[in-house]
Amino acid sequence: MTKPIFVATHPRACSTAFERVFMTQRDTIQCVHEPFGDAFYYGPERLSGRFADDEQARLDSGFANSTYSTVMDRLEREATQGKRIFIKDIDHYLLPPNGKPASPAPSLLRLKRGVGTNGDHANGVNGVSANGTHTNGHANGHTNGVNGTSNGVNGASHTNGVNGHEANGHTNGVNGTTNGAHKEPYPYNTPTEPGNPTVMPRELQEKFHWAFLIRDPHFSVPSYLRCTIPPLDEVTGFHNYDPLEAGYDELRRHFDYLRETGLVGPRVATRPELSGDAKSDSGVEICVIDADDMLDEPAKTLEAFCKSVGLPYNPEMLLWDTEEDHAVARNAFEKWRGFHNDAIESKALEQRVHKRPVKTEEEFDAEWKKKYGDEHAALIRKTVDDNMEDYLYLKSFAVKV
Repeated sequence: MTKPIFVATHPRACSTAFERVFMTQRDTIQCVHEPFGDAFYYGPERLSGRFADDEQARLDSGFANSTYSTVMDRLEREATQGKRIFIKDIDHYLLPPNGKPASPAPSLLRLKRGVGTNGDHANGVNGVSANGTHTNGHANGHTNGVNGTSNGVNGASHTNGVNGHEANGHTNGVNGTTNGAHKEPYPYNTPTEPGNPTVMPRELQEKFHWAFLIRDPHFSVPSYLRCTIPPLDEVTGFHNYDPLEAGYDELRRHFDYLRETGLVGPRVATRPELSGDAKSDSGVEICVIDADDMLDEPAKTLEAFCKSVGLPYNPEMLLWDTEEDHAVARNAFEKWRGFHNDAIESKALEQRVHKRPVKTEEEFDAEWKKKYGDEHAALIRKTVDDNMEDYLYLKSFAVKV
């Protein structure tokens, strides 16, 4: 069976407009919109500290019990409909923040080893004890709690054990909480896979056909910040901008891992001058789409993407102005309210009338100060500068049409 397509991206890369192209092909393609964010932000294996101190927000999300394996289970269910699965997701949902060492999510070890999903006692979501033994590891997580109990995901109340190391000057990991009830789930007490920067075992990554979507940080960073300040923050529920969510570092490291371990490449879509030895061909081209290229030449860019990932292309994919199209989009994007308004209200992926004017860095700074004020403009500037090298590296592989 043809592998599901996984388009890995970073926030605010015009990825939802890109996704809408494939949502028009409902007879043959089953789109799954950003599923791993459920586990990353809200569930018992969460990696993000954004809602670490707001249990009510996690409960209100409806995803407080979502784990990385429940997301994989959902993808398996979607695949039973006989259509090709098309996943668009934020790649940093699969990686620990701030470059921290990765090890597989506990629930995914169960999937990797083929253990059943109905309460088996091996590597359960919440059943890895502090000393590495597997106690009460039911996948439903009802036994032994989620955080800070003696047998929870990270279980230990000591300061210097596997999960008690200092991170950024704080005790006990990602979110700086100290010993006790608010201890965060990460780091996991699971064995590492050498070189793998994600919490998804390589064996599971092999199941996907990986592709990539990027956008210049000069545009993605302020676009994300706008969603985390008034008035939009009251809609999105994201009340501060976190530079760790820019996503370029994670995308680059994952991209390089996939290349180096032979899951993509060496051929580069539309770029024969970059393609390596065909003898080691993975059968999956390196396919990187730059959002600005897509907006300048949508038809040619999408045709090249479809050819690379093995999908039929037709120009009608770029149009979505029926009531059914809009209803499907509203339903898919509802869980990330406020982030996708433009894509929900759009009717097509249209070619720009004029290409973006080239701006100096001084002009960008002046624009950001006018729109967001001095403090936010400085934050945007630092974040853009911190991520440009990774963006330009990824762009060096981008499709050319």
